[in-house]
Amino acid sequence: MVQFHYRALQADGTLADGQVEAQGRQDAFNQLLARGWKPVRISELNREASVQQHWFRLPWRNGKVSFKELENFTRLLANLLASGIPLSRSLGLLHREAGNPTATEKWKAIHDRVIDGTTLADSMAMFPDIFPRVYIAMVQAGETGGFLDLVLSQIAEFQSRERDLRSKVMSALIYPSVLLVLAISVLIFLLVFFIPRFQAMFKSFGAELPLITQAIVGTSALIRNWGPFVVVLVALMAYFVRQWFSTDRGMRIRESILLRLPMIGPLLARFAMARFCRMLGTLLASGVPLIQGLNVARKSIPNRILSDAVSDGIERVKKGDRLSGSFSSCSQLFSNAVLEMISVAEETGRLDKELIRIAETTEQELERQLRTAVALTEPLMLFLIAGFIGTIFIGMVIPIFTIQDYIK
Repeated sequence: MVQFHYRALQADGTLADGQVEAQGRQDAFNQLLARGWKPVRISELNREASVQQHWFRLPWRNGKVSFKELENFTRLLANLLASGIPLSRSLGLLHREAGNPTATEKWKAIHDRVIDGTTLADSMAMFPDIFPRVYIAMVQAGETGGFLDLVLSQIAEFQSRERDLRSKVMSALIYPSVLLVLAISVLIFLLVFFIPRFQAMFKSFGAELPLITQAIVGTSALIRNWGPFVVVLVALMAYFVRQWFSTDRGMRIRESILLRLPMIGPLLARFAMARFCRMLGTLLASGVPLIQGLNVARKSIPNRILSDAVSDGIERVKKGDRLSGSFSSCSQLFSNAVLEMISVAEETGRLDKELIRIAETTEQELERQLRTAVALTEPLMLFLIAGFIGTIFIGMVIPIFTIQDYIK
């Protein structure tokens, strides 16, 4: 027998707090129902004590569920449901098998809410830091349509694709990042330790330094005298700018600026289009109605400017317009060629397959463009390093040629 702490709504409308001994959470739930009470919260006492024992966990390990753990949770839950295991039992197995204490707490909380009668989507919505909006929207669509296992399996595939893309980007950026750190280190060394030696020599001859040398010497003096203050000032400015960008207005301005950038803007728009098409095609293939699928797929677009444009197109679809015509105003997201392919697919009844094909083709093209951009980053970094160091070298060497005149 296990002790549970409960909070329940009594028949007269007042809240009752207390403890009940039961064989399990469902047994405690039934005992309260037998009294004519409506349970609001039921928690295991030893679990609460266990959570309190971990209050001192390190901050970077507290409340964190990794992307890989979420993917494993999604895939295992999909496999368990596809095997015919009930949802509550599947969630119970997952929270007992979780290796991360934080993940165990989260999966246990979801399991408890589902047992209490809350839908899986609403239970996951209690943890927005773990489950994205599109994740919850797809789960809600799967629960409504009765194909939750299929939707979870598709979410796991999306997560696997995104993890692979992140891995490729991170591995490709390792070498340019090392070059950047090396360049900054060399510049700091030259400005802090190397330039002052030449500055003292030039000063002893009373030579009038060229403009480029004066700029380098001034930068060196600024870093040596005010370097720590500049670092603190830049860190504070970065912090406040980041806080402002986290607001709704700041986020929209940042996303609007990114979309206007020459090379980055089109790449972000094509990535959002591919993600939207894949999501919508997958949902339509699973039997989700068009309007519901559009609303779910819209949440997969990370950029709010593009998401608002899609919302306007969805409103036109609700009025009876065709999908291709409704999205014709979203020129930044859908090109004329994509709209034409969608139009033909609507006429032939192959909209779901065509959307997935468009997404796959676009993703392959984006991957090639990304590899090309990263490959061009390496020589660009080397060019910048050589340019900075060469500028300092030239700025320090030019006055040396004039020293002979001052000696004479």
